[in-house]
Amino acid sequence: MGEHLPRGILTLGQHMNANDLFEDLQQGDRVALARAITLVESTRTADRPMAAELLQHALRTGSGSVRMGITGIPGVGKSTLIDALGSHLITRGHRVAVLAIDPSSTRSGGSILGDKTRMERLAVDERAFIRPSPSGGTLGGVARRTREAMLLCEAAGHDRILIETVGVGQNEAAVDQLTDLNLLLMIGGAGDGLQGIKRGIMEVADLIAINKTDGDNEPRNQRTAMDLRQAIALLPPRDNGHRPEVLLCSAATGKGIARLADALDHIAGRDLESGQRTRRRQEQARWWMRTAVEEALVDDFYRNEHIRNLLPGMEQRVRLGEINPFDAAQELLRLYGHPG
Repeated sequence: MGEHLPRGILTLGQHMNANDLFEDLQQGDRVALARAITLVESTRTADRPMAAELLQHALRTGSGSVRMGITGIPGVGKSTLIDALGSHLITRGHRVAVLAIDPSSTRSGGSILGDKTRMERLAVDERAFIRPSPSGGTLGGVARRTREAMLLCEAAGHDRILIETVGVGQNEAAVDQLTDLNLLLMIGGAGDGLQGIKRGIMEVADLIAINKTDGDNEPRNQRTAMDLRQAIALLPPRDNGHRPEVLLCSAATGKGIARLADALDHIAGRDLESGQRTRRRQEQARWWMRTAVEEALVDDFYRNEHIRNLLPGMEQRVRLGEINPFDAAQELLRLYGHPG
């Protein structure tokens, strides 16, 4: 029976080479795309050669896509906004992929973002692809796997990549190394109007949208927009020389979504024409190379048999206060570099 199935719906246990799988995902087979992403997310050593081959294929295809980060505190309506914006982009002839970077997934093993139940229109549209956050590992590891998923989505023909994330902690830095532009989503009337948003997140935003601008919320959101514009005037411009515009929208009613899409297209076109997007992606590639080196060194360190034998004893000495953590680390690194 299995031999009569299209290649893209073979089970994970069945053999398929990278060329066949990549060919299927390029033809728009969403099952093949999901399988390819599962493969590059896998931590199994046996999956690494095929995953590496898939990524090499993806890197060779090039990309005319626009990579958009969409960030904001929980409860701001990111998933609903992504559903509305993504559906609108599809009406303009684009194919949309939604990926998520969820810090909670590094602790709980589960993701609160990339929830298809809150993206009802995109979830049933064949021109859209939704992938929840990879679970487990460090935030950097989650971001790396999201980048690899993004490359595969682009190879599959998705030209608008929406990366959903929560704007907290170090998350904004990881997202900034993935995207061409960033949309910060806010709501009016929370706290002092700035909702405790960290300056770092404000500094990576190319555009700010105040969501839920409908009904009784409209006057409050107008005041929040005014406060934000005054705050932004005090911040230095981004690397591209521009400060973020502040827009009002309602994902629930659709108000302002077309204007939001226009503004995002304008930023993307401006940065492409000026060469900013090319420079940004080149710098991101350099950053990811250095990150890959660091991750490989850490992985090799903890896999080293000599270190694995020494580590429990050294950790116990640190716990007992017999050696301070920094001296212990230096000693382990010395032994790692000169075993025996």
